[in-house]
Amino acid sequence: MSAASTANNSNGVVRSGSFGGEYDFACKVMLIGDSGVGKTCLLVRFKDGAFLSGSFISTVGIDFRNKVVDIDGAKVKLQIWDTAGQERFRSVTHAYYRDAHALLLLFDVTNRQSFENIRAWVGEIHEYANDDVVVMLLGNKADMTSERVVKREEAEKLGRDNSIPYMETSAKTGLNVDLAFVAVAKDLKMKKTRRPNDPKFNVREFVEQQKQTPSGCCS
Repeated sequence: MSAASTANNSNGVVRSGSFGGEYDFACKVMLIGDSGVGKTCLLVRFKDGAFLSGSFISTVGIDFRNKVVDIDGAKVKLQIWDTAGQERFRSVTHAYYRDAHALLLLFDVTNRQSFENIRAWVGEIHEYANDDVVVMLLGNKADMTSERVVKREEAEKLGRDNSIPYMETSAKTGLNVDLAFVAVAKDLKMKKTRRPNDPKFNVREFVEQQKQTPSGCCS
């Protein structure tokens, strides 16, 4: 794509040319959270519609994949960065926060410590990310009901206390995986296209609406 066919807005979102472009906007999304909470599995489920079963090597450093989604007639390219959760890689991932348009913060509902560590992750977001970054809290592995140790109500309260929308996901079954990415893509697209008098898109309200509908994300 030539330099003449692209332009950057104040949020760093790139718009392709009107003709021949493969997408209208490009956004950087980061998956963050403790090691083993299912970040890579969530990404593979969204990107390829598959589940990584069995043992696999934990992400080392940082990796990314692209996927274009249709949001209200606009093609939004999500550049999704999968980060290592281990402490020794934390300084590497910090460098990527500043350019992120959205952060999906994961914990494992079967792992109490990964939930307790969310507060520390929120602290890192406040320290390293832009003030207008879109953040969503995801309780992953929701399909493992018999092994669950973190109650939905606890997680919802944590989200409310930090003004972060919350939903539960399962990379294994696909529960809410697409919706999580679509919700942030919709928010980012609305930020780019909204006119001064248009109402702001609210990710929290969008998630809550989906929860309340019989066929919604959390039914």
